[in-house]
Amino acid sequence: MNFNLNTEQKAFQKAAEEFAKGEFDPEAALEFEKEGHFPKEILKKAADLGFIGIHFPEQYGGQELGLIEHCLVVEEFCRRHPGMGMALGLTCIGSEMILYFGSDEQRSKYLPSLAKGEHLSSFAYLEWDPEGKADAVKTFARANGNGYVINGQKSFVINGSMPGPLLVLCRLAGSGGSEGDLAVFLVEKDVENPDFCKLEGRIGMRMLSITDISFNDLNLPKESLVGNEKQGKRQFNKILEFMRIQASAIATGIAQGAFDRALAYSKEREQFGRKIGSFEAIKHRLADMAVRIESARLLTYKAASDFHKDEGTPQVNYMAKMVSADTAMQAAESAVHIFGGYGYIVENQIENFYREAGMVEFIGTTGNKEKFLIADRIMGNI
Repeated sequence: MNFNLNTEQKAFQKAAEEFAKGEFDPEAALEFEKEGHFPKEILKKAADLGFIGIHFPEQYGGQELGLIEHCLVVEEFCRRHPGMGMALGLTCIGSEMILYFGSDEQRSKYLPSLAKGEHLSSFAYLEWDPEGKADAVKTFARANGNGYVINGQKSFVINGSMPGPLLVLCRLAGSGGSEGDLAVFLVEKDVENPDFCKLEGRIGMRMLSITDISFNDLNLPKESLVGNEKQGKRQFNKILEFMRIQASAIATGIAQGAFDRALAYSKEREQFGRKIGSFEAIKHRLADMAVRIESARLLTYKAASDFHKDEGTPQVNYMAKMVSADTAMQAAESAVHIFGGYGYIVENQIENFYREAGMVEFIGTTGNKEKFLIADRIMGNI
């Protein structure tokens, strides 16, 4: 067992750190957040340096590296600035559906433009459900001879209105409502033109375009199907695993960034003639943060390492997301306490870490779903 990054991974991590340090200007980032603008120019620079789609094969513009390398980049970006890091880290969200299950034609058509930072992918899988079921799928796709007709509505679609491929999880009509009869389709947003409703007034992810999308008798060609009919559930579960690991890396980066700033502040700020870092209460907070962050990071790397291995277990995947998401919130909250009133001032960025930490839950499985999945595994119900 080796818990250390190799030389190439360390170099890649350092390169991502230096890029974020040089390009993530706090004042520009604040303006992007206020205006709700996506950082297109910074995305292009990141893509030119190979930070976007690094796990794509070289023939599609990637570097053919592993999921751990992808996590290293996302973590460093979010460590520097959570809002900017999430915007860049989620530019290819759901594209792994094309990478792992799409046809050669679909990969050649969509992946290169994503790796170049020219387009952003979207994955429409969440639906509002009055019973609170995050995995409910009531968007239907019906075969019509020439292709498929889609009807339904998706919620909280990241990059929803941005140029690029839209992947839609549907239930096949006529399947009798069976859980297994799902399918994933590719939608050309500039051709099929679904109805978008942008979600405004968010406390986090302000640089991202997040929308609800309605499909009203949307006609799609047969070539829009990703993979095989009725294989959507297996495909969806695989991509959820990837997204949970990605969310874990984002959360770990947010937690580490909050810790970095809290530690530096505790060494500078004086109270009652002493550095506040010398007080027992502050020491305990910092120690708790450091332990939780290291735990989250190790679980994230373990889940990333296991992703392509047969011996990997979904349980570790669930644990990584649950622990890292909780760690991000706890670290950000502790940082606010250490900063005191200054933690609420925008220029200190701590409030940004706090806001973005709460948004990690919306990536992959939402809410306490991971806890139930872990419990089911422990109890032997699955």
